[in-house]
Amino acid sequence: MSKRLLSMTLVLMLASTLLSACGGSGSGSKDEKASGGAAETPTTKVEETTNQYGDTGGLKLPLVDKPTTITWMVVSDTPLNDKLVAKEIEKRTGITVDFQNYSSATFQDKLRLVVSSGKLPDIFHGLRPEELKKIGQQKAVVAINDYVDILPNFKKLYVDENPWVASSFGDENNNIYTWPIYNMNRDVNHGMMYRKDIFDKNNIPEWTNTEEFYQALKKLKEIYPDSYPMASKTKENIFSDLSYGWGIGGASYPAYYSESDKTWKFAGVQPEHKEMLDFLKKLYNEGLLDQEFLTDTMESWSAKMTTDKSFVTWDWIGRMDLFYNQVSSKNPEFNLRYGNPVGPTGHVRTLPKIDADFGIAVANNKNKEAALKLLDYLTSPSGSELITLGVEGVNFNFDANGKPVYPELANLPAVEIKALEENYGMWVEGMYLNPDHRSVYYNYTEKEKEAQDKIVSANKFEPLDPVLNLTEEESATISELQTAIIKSMNEFNAKYILNKKYGDKEWNDWLVTAEKMGASKYAEVYNEAQKRFEANNK
Repeated sequence: MSKRLLSMTLVLMLASTLLSACGGSGSGSKDEKASGGAAETPTTKVEETTNQYGDTGGLKLPLVDKPTTITWMVVSDTPLNDKLVAKEIEKRTGITVDFQNYSSATFQDKLRLVVSSGKLPDIFHGLRPEELKKIGQQKAVVAINDYVDILPNFKKLYVDENPWVASSFGDENNNIYTWPIYNMNRDVNHGMMYRKDIFDKNNIPEWTNTEEFYQALKKLKEIYPDSYPMASKTKENIFSDLSYGWGIGGASYPAYYSESDKTWKFAGVQPEHKEMLDFLKKLYNEGLLDQEFLTDTMESWSAKMTTDKSFVTWDWIGRMDLFYNQVSSKNPEFNLRYGNPVGPTGHVRTLPKIDADFGIAVANNKNKEAALKLLDYLTSPSGSELITLGVEGVNFNFDANGKPVYPELANLPAVEIKALEENYGMWVEGMYLNPDHRSVYYNYTEKEKEAQDKIVSANKFEPLDPVLNLTEEESATISELQTAIIKSMNEFNAKYILNKKYGDKEWNDWLVTAEKMGASKYAEVYNEAQKRFEANNK
């Protein structure tokens, strides 16, 4: 992406080092001498406070030695300062957080104004990586790696256990200005789904490979001639959605890392891409793929998938239960289930364990150490539980199966994370740094659990690409190339599938066009960044 220079006049305040919680003096107090016993020392008090709240990862509570107020700019429609989380943070850490909440619709505009003014809140998020590095180099936000000696949870996760983090997310000097999020993703969040009720009714087994998938669609077409068995709502994104099954998918698509020869390639010119197009072309020509697959809206796609017009699709796993709830009163037999991947690899996307896209940053001012320690606490198991589970015995309890139950929310049909945000200030965007997997977010329905088990048990995951750190010049090159070349690639993909006359000649013509547009140059940018990645992680 192109680098946008932020015009800022930043007033850098003198940073004062916060004193750690002090120990007791050697002399006894009046009460101690009078009673003949040992009075409670500050050190003992700190230890009791720390132990009271579980595993803090080595941090001592409270985090500050005097009352401290910090500002935190967040995305939320809910005022948070009087919520459970805000009060509990103050109680445990000694830090009062003044949450500045803005709706998702207004947050980015407000953030731009705040950054331009130079009056940064103590904690905020939302800047793109290159923007954050820019203001970090201007000393507006702190380089977190400079403070690892007071951040045991950050050090454990992002220095000791994952030393690649700084080189992948930091600047050219490996200074990292963003606090990553750890272990947020579910293992499986998207994939192929099929109408199991229709398959079972017609004695069609679930496919285990691409040929069986094709034969199942053919059988469905015979039984339901007015149908198009496979539908899609993701328009041109269908090519990246399915690319993992052909081994050419990745988070940087259309660039991807080839495990076989350890190089980055441009997906749209690979033989595997043509194989995927040929397969979709065959489905389209035989009426097995919805003829409107490149233009279907959410509404039209939903109508097809909830009737007898289409039976297979690629989507988010939550759709299985959403569709059932939508149509069960009229069709109680409706049963959308997670299917095996399609494509020769038999793989789905691997979701990253560590994500730095949120751009969570700490302003370089007098409150920086307090703010950093607070983020470190919220990364610890104790803080993670507070932010994503709550306070046991106060707003929730565990049932016999170890699932959290929220008595005050018993009237809700299901407790979703939005309800936890609105009622308790939990699960606020940019505040969950290491989610507790006992949280309701990971309470899979029976269908979602089946999806997890199906892929995890057989390890049907495409290897995760290296997380590269492009320089400003490299980002500019990719930005310059990608709009035109991706547009051209998508146009060719559509023509190749929809036009029966398109074949090998048109594919070869496309290869020439793609090269002229910079396909090789596009891949080379990533290969140069890969060299740095390998050098930094020897």
